Amino acid sequence: MSDTRRRVKVYTLNEDRQWDDRGTGHVSSTFVERLKGISLLVRAESDGSLLLESKISPNTAYQKQQDTLIVWSEAENYDLALSFQEKAGCDEIWEKICQVQGKDPALEITQDPIDESEEERFEEMPETSHLVELPPCELARLEEIADLVTSVLSSPIRREKLALALMSEGYMKKLLQLFQVCEDLDNREGLHHLYEIVRGVLFLNKAALFEVMFSDDCIMDVVGCLEYDPALVQPKKHREFLTKTAKFKEVIPITDSELRQKIHQTYRVQYIQDIILPTPSVFEENFLSTLTSFIFFNKVEIVSMLQEDEKFLTEVFAQLTDEATEDGKRRELVNFFKEFCAFSQTLQPQNRDAFFKTLANLGILPALEIVMGMDDLQVRAAATDIFSYLVEFSPSMVREFVMQEPQQTDDDVLLINVVIKQMICDSDPELGGAVQLMGLLRTLIDPENMLTPTNKTEKTEFLSFFYKYCMQVLTAPLLANTVDEKKSKEGSTKINPVCPDNFQTAQLLALILELLTFCVEHHTYHIKTYIMNKDLLRRILVLMNCKHTFLALCALRFMRRIIGQKDEYYNRYIIKGNLFEPVINTLLDNGTRYNLLNSAIIELFEFIKVEDVKSLIAHIIDNYYKALESIEYVQTFKGLKGRYEQEKDRQTLRLNRSSLLYPRRYRRDARTLDEDEEMWFHEDEDDDEGEAVEKSRPEEEFPESYGKYMEAKKVKESDNKENFPKQTPTGSFKFTFSHSAGAANGANGKPAASHAGAATISSFYLSICSKKPNLPAIPVTAMVGLVDYPDDEDEEEEDEEQSPRKRPRLGS
Repeated sequence: MSDTRRRVKVYTLNEDRQWDDRGTGHVSSTFVERLKGISLLVRAESDGSLLLESKISPNTAYQKQQDTLIVWSEAENYDLALSFQEKAGCDEIWEKICQVQGKDPALEITQDPIDESEEERFEEMPETSHLVELPPCELARLEEIADLVTSVLSSPIRREKLALALMSEGYMKKLLQLFQVCEDLDNREGLHHLYEIVRGVLFLNKAALFEVMFSDDCIMDVVGCLEYDPALVQPKKHREFLTKTAKFKEVIPITDSELRQKIHQTYRVQYIQDIILPTPSVFEENFLSTLTSFIFFNKVEIVSMLQEDEKFLTEVFAQLTDEATEDGKRRELVNFFKEFCAFSQTLQPQNRDAFFKTLANLGILPALEIVMGMDDLQVRAAATDIFSYLVEFSPSMVREFVMQEPQQTDDDVLLINVVIKQMICDSDPELGGAVQLMGLLRTLIDPENMLTPTNKTEKTEFLSFFYKYCMQVLTAPLLANTVDEKKSKEGSTKINPVCPDNFQTAQLLALILELLTFCVEHHTYHIKTYIMNKDLLRRILVLMNCKHTFLALCALRFMRRIIGQKDEYYNRYIIKGNLFEPVINTLLDNGTRYNLLNSAIIELFEFIKVEDVKSLIAHIIDNYYKALESIEYVQTFKGLKGRYEQEKDRQTLRLNRSSLLYPRRYRRDARTLDEDEEMWFHEDEDDDEGEAVEKSRPEEEFPESYGKYMEAKKVKESDNKENFPKQTPTGSFKFTFSHSAGAANGANGKPAASHAGAATISSFYLSICSKKPNLPAIPVTAMVGLVDYPDDEDEEEEDEEQSPRKRPRLGS
């Protein structure tokens, strides 16, 4: 249908008293057999679907507002509105409604909903009493007029009649002329009466009266009347503020006089509602609903008019990005766009979509890229607010733009990198801007809002882009502020330039860690590769020594999230890097203090125990149990030990059964073992590609809390030499060594050995096999003898308890 007269938008009033846009279509009035009466039908202009089907009821109160609005209630809490594109179309439908109800189309409202008592009294009234009898508009009668206006507020019928009377013969304008007379005479009593009159008229909640009161000729007199509140000793100076203090800035001259007038009117009416009028009571809330609607539809009209004026917006963008534009002018332009975007938030979804699409087509994102990189703090802050509106509206639109940038520009000026750098360089001591930007980045990299049906590859493409071009910028402060602990020349003092005393830097690192923790949970492949290549977890765990406990907790949370993935690649990485050491150091240094840090570390180990992560359990018990066994206020570590022993017993039993049932199955020659060792070393090298994972640090770098354990280890070293054969009382050889968690689990069926002793074990194993050709060859996957003598079990267990195990170098 091409008839624009009947083109309308359908609105419904929600529970928050805001109008929701239900769609745009064309309205008609026709008889509907199913409803048994003349009805209003609105069909969507996009697909012809039925947006509205409403029977014109004889008892429904329809109200005409601002010449292009028809508002009514269909149920107790269901308000509807039709907003017409043209006044002529509104008049046609209004005449049809009045014809069905038998009303005069000159009226602005057909009737008010009334209760039974009101209806009975109304029926008793003679037909000639359709208007309230108003006193003459004179100074001497102001008190009488004020009493009349106040008395009708409790009755819908009388409110309607008073509104009709005030609109007849220009009565409202005459009242406002009296205000000027009273003010010239300094008649305070008359001014107080006028305050009550104007306030009461506003509470009549009639759009036709608002059109008169908020016109250019009358609105300042209305504001003037509301200055003389009888409760105030001195009147407020609202007119002085509106005319002298509040200045209307035109960053680009607005040539449309209607648009200019609408902007001024909306600002002043909003000021009346928010500043001048007192906060309405519970009983008065509905008295100003039409005033709220008046402001709302004015804003819709302003945004629509600006949006349609492409010449105006194009000029704004041109000056915004022009290098020759003065700083002050650019600041005004950015603030204009900020207010413009904030204004658009009052729009309904369909209108808001059109608004942001217009901005995108005009180049808002390239403009923001330039503006956000500028030195002016106010400009950057306003640009950040605009960027937040765009991200909230459509993350996919922003992602699509940034993925096209590498073809056109350098990495340093990519929009997302500009955002990250602004987050890192936030000068606010509380990092308010950085927190806002971190939230926007989180939205952009969240896979949950990447699953758009139109672009199935968005997630893969954007994450690949982000980790290639942006991740190194995000983690730069973290890597710069975290280095491995080193010992000074004296040998005892730790030099750790991390853990900065600067609280602001600690806050920034905490924000970055929060974002990385989010990545671990939601970006399985990309973040895993990045962590492995950069040895990121080791760098982050340096922060466990930080004096700012919240930062240490952030580092711990990052490791906890990694372990929570229950990914064996992560587990092997942690084991090879000996990365539990800083966590256990912190637990021991914390002593007996019962605090959040203590609880968080205990929970980490409790998770490993409950989830029975076998490789980590074996690693912890093999390397740290001597330091942890004294912690008895929780049963976590004893539980880990129990799990470890149960698994070891199961493995031993399984191997013994296998050797008895299938003795030849385990015979292996030298070539096979060498191939396995070569494969192990090869995988070790693969894991160390990129920035290699650091090898397990030597024993002398263990913290002081391990001192006694290390001394005991050195004393017993001669009695229990691991990785070397030991002669049993019967003259046979036994072979014991510290095994890896992967071997304890039979992972991949590969032998595991310490890195340093792998060749020794191999050669010794072969020499034993050559001397004992009739014995089955047991795979080196558990701590068992080459020849299993029951008499030696007790002795072997005793040796194990007395001598701490060496830390293994775990294979994959």
